[in-house]
Amino acid sequence: QARLVESGGGLVQPGGSLRLSCTASFSLDFYAIGWFRQAPAKEREGVSCIKSSDSTTDYATSVKGRFTISRGNDKTVYLQMNDLKPEDTGVYYCSAVTFGPPCEPFGSWGQGTQVTVSS
Repeated sequence: QARLVESGGGLVQPGGSLRLSCTASFSLDFYAIGWFRQAPAKEREGVSCIKSSDSTTDYATSVKGRFTISRGNDKTVYLQMNDLKPEDTGVYYCSAVTFGPPCEPFGSWGQGTQVTVSS
């Protein structure tokens, strides 16, 4: 079963940075890809997504100007997160999406990668 694997999470102080990777065993060039996150006791929410055709991007208001989504090689999509805040804490997931906005995920979820922002 085709799946995406998230990595790059960790513990970081407020104001710090992390780069998350979403990696597949197949080419992602023809898929719009989105990043989502789920904080404790909250519903999963969209963070950012990138179109397949022209790499148009979309961001949640809460992360605009701090996060950047980009494509690496044909099997990887990154989420660069700068100026992290405690409210960015959560498990981050990536998924293939239909590009709206909003970007709607489809397929199954992976295990995600934990991001904890704390002093």
